[in-house]
Amino acid sequence: MTDFHPAEPRETIRVTLRNGQLIEGPINATTNDFLHAAARLGMDNYDSPLMGAVVDGKLRELSYPLQRDVTLAPVTLSTSDGGRIYRRTLVMLMVTAAAELFPDMHISVRYAVPDGGFYCAAVGQQPFSKDELNQIAQRMREIVAANEPIAKKIVSVEEAKALFESRQEFDKMRLLEQRERDDLTLYELRGRADYYYGYMLPSTGALQYFRLIEVEDGFILQYPRKEHPTQLQEIRAYEKLGRVFHQTDEWLHKMEVEDMGKLNQLVRAGRVRELILVHEALHEQNVAAIATEIVEQYTQRGARLVLIAGPSSSGKTTFAKRLAIQILAHGLHPFTLEMDNYFVDRDKTPRDENGDYDFESLQALDLDYFNHQLVQLIEGKEVQLPRFDFIEGKRKAGRTVKVEPNQIIIIEGIHGLNPDLVPNIPPEWIFRIYVSALTQLNIDNHNRVPTTDMRLLRRIVRDARTRGYTATDTLQRWQSVRRGEKRNIFPYQENADMMFNSALVYELAVLRSLAEPLLLQVVPGTPPHIEANRLLSFLRWVHPLPQKAWSMIPDTSLLREFIGGSVLEDYHPGVLLEHTH
Repeated sequence: MTDFHPAEPRETIRVTLRNGQLIEGPINATTNDFLHAAARLGMDNYDSPLMGAVVDGKLRELSYPLQRDVTLAPVTLSTSDGGRIYRRTLVMLMVTAAAELFPDMHISVRYAVPDGGFYCAAVGQQPFSKDELNQIAQRMREIVAANEPIAKKIVSVEEAKALFESRQEFDKMRLLEQRERDDLTLYELRGRADYYYGYMLPSTGALQYFRLIEVEDGFILQYPRKEHPTQLQEIRAYEKLGRVFHQTDEWLHKMEVEDMGKLNQLVRAGRVRELILVHEALHEQNVAAIATEIVEQYTQRGARLVLIAGPSSSGKTTFAKRLAIQILAHGLHPFTLEMDNYFVDRDKTPRDENGDYDFESLQALDLDYFNHQLVQLIEGKEVQLPRFDFIEGKRKAGRTVKVEPNQIIIIEGIHGLNPDLVPNIPPEWIFRIYVSALTQLNIDNHNRVPTTDMRLLRRIVRDARTRGYTATDTLQRWQSVRRGEKRNIFPYQENADMMFNSALVYELAVLRSLAEPLLLQVVPGTPPHIEANRLLSFLRWVHPLPQKAWSMIPDTSLLREFIGGSVLEDYHPGVLLEHTH
């Protein structure tokens, strides 16, 4: 092969690196070849292992051959796209190793755990024993040490169906009923081919960081987080979150919708009405159960303050309103308090690492004043609430209110689970709720739908409907939103007294019709297009629910907060019941 070197005038491919330098090399050399050559020549360096590349604004695999002059940037394990490539390839490594050792066992990747890992389970069989997990982990390490190649091949859909039928992988057979093309890309490792949605590594050698951890009814496949790309963090116990995931698994089993293929079958057959009604009823049962618990805690220990927190687009607003209605049904009256009115004046607002105002910081709130007024309200004293003027950036005097003994104060905000929010309030007065769209309906047993993607699709749809934002606008803001969630919400989720999973099994069938045209408008070659293209790729596995069938969705549904038509949109709990002077 022709040597790589800094560009000189000659008939070879010229690649422009992210720092503007040029490197020259042979036609059909891969992105991996060019990136490693750039590092070897001292023209670039990488903070963590290479996972892929961005070629002329498009995400590509390390095995992608270059045949013309291009711009080239690395995708490492410390990036979101790099992390996805690593995790996807790691799942293939695990499934391949397990299939070699236990060919009659099938593994399902169910959901992600917060410290970096997938909860996995054996499908329809007894869980793997600790000894069996050790065998799988050892085989995985042998395959990594051998740096086995991962081949990419395109087969006909019929050939893919025959392969999956021979292995009794009915989840993938159901999924292929939705295939809109007549071919399918498979990846092959050690003679075992499989389907994975998204790009993969060209070989196993980079998969150095993983662990298999035995847990109740399954195991965790641990992987590194992008914040610490070459380290495995300690896996903490998330018992409350785990219970919610297991409850959702039970719901899906009861509804007989364990994967995307089964949902698609119901939508195509026009049998989705019952599914919608059942899952909405399960949602309402959960809201009612939380309200009942709040009333019991009010009776037993005088709990008067309900704090609701959750990440962006989890449906907190609609949940809070439905909860207020359930509390009213118990004879107690909700009183809603807006945390945003307790911002400090703009000139006292903390700034982030870029020098911008950090409105998501806990210190952006006047905590002393907030706690003082909460105590006064709970004690039944008359209080003049503040009103924050966002134009002037100053706090002003608002209405005067008094909370009666039979009223529950409900506050929704990102800091609701942080104990530092209300250090002056007796713990027995507080009831905390965590709300999030904890997706469980995966594409198939080996391809999961991240909870983040569900929330992002919801936000794209809602932003377009209510704020006039394009999908590009929302995608550009999303990383900042995610940083705020990781700092202010996720570390405190286990502080919740109860959790509510706001995901609905049928919602992707609704969101596809709304999100797809918005994502198709993202300009190719721009950074948001990589994310838009990824979302479009997985949405094409979803059979859309015809808009004429949307009338089946109740007007109190949490999904209505995003697609429109909610009867709760103009409902403000407690407004008619508060004593305003």
